Parts: sequence; C-alpha cells; structure tokens
Amino acid sequence: MSDSLERLYQAVIAAKDLDPGISRTARLFQRGPAKMAKKLAEEAIEVVIDTVNGKTEAVIRESADLLYNLTVLWASAGVRPEDVWREMERREHLLGIAEKLPKPAVKMPKAVATGIGRRPIVALAGRTQRKRH
Repeated sequence: MSDSLERLYQAVIAAKDLDPGISRTARLFQRGPAKMAKKLAEEAIEVVIDTVNGKTEAVIRESADLLYNLTVLWASAGVRPEDVWREMERREHLLGIAEKLPKPAVKMPKAVATGIGRRPIVALAGRTQRKRH
C-alpha cells in the first residue's frame, strides 16, 4: 500500500504545475491550502456517511478520493508519505499499530482552562459563519 501512496504522491508533485484548466491537482494547488483542506474534509464526511448507510462500494470510491486529497494536502505542506510512515512506526513501537496515541494528560494552567491564550477558531476561506442564537 505504501508503494501506491508513494506513486500517487509523485503523480501529485508532477501535476501541481500543469495547466489548472486541465488538471484538478494543479487547480487545487492554485487555490491553496484552505481549498485543499475543505476538499479533504468533504471527502472524509462522504466516507462517514456512506459507511453509516452501509454503502460499501461508495466507501471504497470515496476513500480513494480521500487519500487523493490527503496526498495533495501533504504535498502542499511539504509532508512526504515516508514522514507519515515513520510516525506510524514510532507509534507502533509505543502502543501497537492499531492504537491511536492518547492526548497528553497534563493539567492545564487556569488561563488555558478558561480559554485565555487559546488559538482562535477561524473559518476556512470561502465559508460564511452563521450566528448562533
């Protein structure tokens, strides 16, 4: 599998500077990381919806789209597939490959616990924020 993602990554790198009128990959690079992130999130949601609805074939198709969009975002961020595999290997040695590392259980200073000093939440480009009532 990692060989397939490496081939996909190399194809994404090769396509990023093509004509955006012809290449979806070049168009994503032209539009920037916010658009890439939005497309990745959309594909992830589609995978979730199709899984919940028991649509196995759709899950397969949408998962391929998800991996494509993840690879585009990696390339944009300067992340290579082997960087991710290295992290997976590191985690495997800690907990086993089928486990996600737990978040650190550190006590937050009072300022952080109250929201002071936290990173601001920002909307993705092109999204409008709705007022909450």
